[in-house]
Amino acid sequence: MPPMRTVEEIVALMGGAEAAALRCGVGTEAIRKWRQARSVPAKHWPAILRATGLALDDLPRPDAAPPASPLPAAAAAVPAVTTPPENAMPATETADQSGNEEAPAGATACLVLGDGHVFWGRGFGAHTAPGGAAVGELCFNTGMTGYQETLTDPSYAGQIITFTFPHIGNVGANPEDLEATTPAARGLVVKQDVTEPANWRATRGLDEWLKSFGIPGIAGVDTRALTMRIRDGGPPNAVLCHPADGRFDLPALRAQAAGWAGLEGMDLAKEVSCRQSYRWEEGLWRQGEGYAKAPAAKHRVVAVDYGAKRNILRCLVDAGCEVTVVPATATAEDILRHEPDGVFLSNGPGDPAATGEYAVPAIRGVLDAGKPVFGICLGHQLLALSLGARTYKLERGHRGANQPVKDLATGRVEITSQNHGFAVDEKSLPETVKVTHTSLFDGSNEGIASTEKPAFSVQYHPEASPGPSDSHYLFHRFVELIEKQQKSA
Repeated sequence: MPPMRTVEEIVALMGGAEAAALRCGVGTEAIRKWRQARSVPAKHWPAILRATGLALDDLPRPDAAPPASPLPAAAAAVPAVTTPPENAMPATETADQSGNEEAPAGATACLVLGDGHVFWGRGFGAHTAPGGAAVGELCFNTGMTGYQETLTDPSYAGQIITFTFPHIGNVGANPEDLEATTPAARGLVVKQDVTEPANWRATRGLDEWLKSFGIPGIAGVDTRALTMRIRDGGPPNAVLCHPADGRFDLPALRAQAAGWAGLEGMDLAKEVSCRQSYRWEEGLWRQGEGYAKAPAAKHRVVAVDYGAKRNILRCLVDAGCEVTVVPATATAEDILRHEPDGVFLSNGPGDPAATGEYAVPAIRGVLDAGKPVFGICLGHQLLALSLGARTYKLERGHRGANQPVKDLATGRVEITSQNHGFAVDEKSLPETVKVTHTSLFDGSNEGIASTEKPAFSVQYHPEASPGPSDSHYLFHRFVELIEKQQKSA
């Protein structure tokens, strides 16, 4: 019979302490205590067997003679227990691990992943429909501020957001910090319970605000473990259930999470876009003044709304543009009918290849008309598709307000705000398109410019001000491109 594996060997087979903790639904402190006790609690055996392919006889147990170890005998006698993070409720891997499908005491909501993992917590915000749940792609956002802007960013359509910063809800909500009329996110996950707001701009608490929009939330979750799970394994499908009657049908929730199609191949721009054209006239917000009135416009710009954030439109107005917003499905003829000096392609959710079915022909028509084009986020990806490139789904995605991007022309590094799960494949770019910006996290593409057409785009959000003003120059670059084109006409 082969000798039992040591705890060290098992942890190594699972990919290290953090990976072992994630697979078993515990903190790394528990792994330390396994090592100290030189045994693994029986409740974690199923998860370990699935992860390593070992047999039951391979696992070290408290009743077995331990192998030689430099640890003192007293240390070997320490019981192996887990220590859940403060304020976090227990998580279960699957039914055969916990042996109990009942909600733990105090749990009023649960988050179920597509692999069957269940995170229990305390529900807040809106209740989910009887027998239903909010389903979407589970992602995480690292921003320390601006949770209301994040929740109302249309780019988060189809997603449940895990906030890594623990103090979500502490500044409440107000009508000025909306990026869209209706939030597109399907739910949110936080560590600490939402408290009453403590900010002079708040007009209501986050809990009340979420209820008014029908968005459920769950608190008391070990968001650190959840974030590492997403980081290491990619964004999973998930369902968030916050039932009014406190009843959970876990088999049905697991099936719903596992069966969701995912964002790849999904066109969500139509869901969040405006339905008819309108004029945008509001400028940037300034303390003590609120949102500025539009100054005298120098240039006429059409913004194609694939899920546009309001602050992008405000930045265009602040740069001296008269902004007309048109729906995502607008054709080249629809856009050019407004006689624009330039065309802006907005951010938005979903798979760019799916949206490109109708967006690419329109963009190509605008480019053929010689109109300057500026794209952000989804607009960047759609411009790349229009110029002959391809896009792909990132394994991890970029979401947060601390993403470093290098401007290849100047060598400057910008701290940027990002939210995207797809990227432009640089290898597919034609010779007539140059790379202008690159991510310093993973080297993925962050910006392009055509060498034949007056068109450029960036993957990140220059209007979100994480730097705080590192990237505002892009709006002025767009205006300069318009003026250059007008002079050469």
